Amino acid sequence: MNDKSALLNQLRLDRGSVPDTAGRGRVWLVVAIVLAALGGAGAWFWSRPVPVPVHVVVAQAAGPSEGTTATASVLDASGYVVARRLATVSSKITGRMVELDIEEGEHVQAGQVIARLDDTNSRAAFEQARAGLEFAKAGLTETEVNLANAQRDYDRQLSLLPQHFVSQAAVDNARTTRDALSAQLATQRSNVGVAASAVAVAQRNLDDTIVHAPFSGVVTVKAAQPGEIVSPISAGGGFTRTGIGTIVDMDSLEIQVDVNENFINRVSPGQAVDAKLNAYPDWHIPAHVIAIIPTADRSKGTVTVRIALDAKDPRTLPEMGVRVSFLAPASAPAPAASSDVAARAVTVPSRAVDGTGSTGAVFVLHGDKVERRAVRLGATAADTVTVVSGLSAGERLAVGDFKALTDGAAVRVEP
Repeated sequence: MNDKSALLNQLRLDRGSVPDTAGRGRVWLVVAIVLAALGGAGAWFWSRPVPVPVHVVVAQAAGPSEGTTATASVLDASGYVVARRLATVSSKITGRMVELDIEEGEHVQAGQVIARLDDTNSRAAFEQARAGLEFAKAGLTETEVNLANAQRDYDRQLSLLPQHFVSQAAVDNARTTRDALSAQLATQRSNVGVAASAVAVAQRNLDDTIVHAPFSGVVTVKAAQPGEIVSPISAGGGFTRTGIGTIVDMDSLEIQVDVNENFINRVSPGQAVDAKLNAYPDWHIPAHVIAIIPTADRSKGTVTVRIALDAKDPRTLPEMGVRVSFLAPASAPAPAASSDVAARAVTVPSRAVDGTGSTGAVFVLHGDKVERRAVRLGATAADTVTVVSGLSAGERLAVGDFKALTDGAAVRVEP
C-alpha cells in the first residue's frame, strides 16, 4: 500500500513549481498589439496628404471701361508711353566741357546752346588757318602785279621788234616770263582756295565746340558735368562721356502695346482707343491706332501696335505704364458672340492662372479642397487676365504652387 501511495505521489503535479507561461504570453501579445498600433499611426502620420498652402482671390465680373459705355471694348491690353523723337546729344569732337546750360526737366528750343567745350586748340588752329589764307592771298596779289608788269614788257618788246630795235630773242624771253607768271598765278589762286578750305574746316571745328539742341523738347537726362571729357565715340578707361544729355520731344509721345497674336484680328488702323495711365487710373485719354507693326515676336507671341494720343497733357511722361481698351466702331454693334462672351467674362489676377496663350487652368476652392478647371483666356492687361469662359464671377480661386496643386488636393488657406 505504501508503494502504491509512493507511486501516486510521483505522478502528482506540483502547481507551485510549474512556470506561468500563459500569463507571459498574454503580456507579449498586448505589447505586440500596442507596437503595431503605434507603427500604423506613425505610417499614417507620415503618409497622410499635407495640405498645400494657398492664397485666395475672387473672380471679378469684367465690364466695359468706365467712361466708354457708349462703345464696347473688344480688347484690353497694356503697354508704355514712348517717344518717337528723342536724342542723346553729344559733341562732334572730343574735348573738355567747360560749360553746361541744361538741367533735368528744362525745356529747350531747337538750336539753343546747351554746352560749350574748351576751344583753345580749335581757336588756335583757326587763327593759323586764317593766317595761311592771308599769306596765300598776299602771294596771289604779288603774282598778279608781276604778271601785269611782264605783260607790259612783252607788249613793248613786241612793238619794237618790227623796227629791229630789239631782237627776236628778247621778245621770246618776255613771252616766256609772262607765261611763267600766268602759270604761277593759277597756282597761287589754287593755294588761296586750299587755304580758304582750311579756314572753313578750322571754323567748323571751332563751331563744334558749341553744342546745340537738335530740336525743341524737354531734357530728361543730364549725363555729363563741366570739367569732364566728352567724345562722340567711346574711349577706353570709362572716363570719357559719350553723351551730354537726353532731349525728348513731348509732342512725339505715343503708346506702344504688345497684343497677343491670337487677338490681333480685333485691332485695325484708325480704331478708337480709350487709354488710362497707371498713375492716373481715373483719367481717360482719347486715342487711336496709328499702325500695326507688320511682324510678330515669336518668343512672346505678340504683335506691337502703335497708338496716338489725341489729347496732349503735361502729365503724360515717357515710359509710363498705360492700359488701353480697343473700342468697337460706334456705328457697328458688337457681334452677338462677343457680347455673350463679354457677359460671361471675368477678370482674375494673372498669378491665379496656370498657363498662357488662349487656354489655361485655375483651381476653384471648395472648402479645404480644390477643383482643377480648364478655362479659355482672353486679353492680358498688366497683372490681370480676362477669362472668357469656364469661370463665373464670385468664385474663389486658390493661388499657390501649381506643381503641388492637383484636382481634389487638400489645401490650407493662409491670410
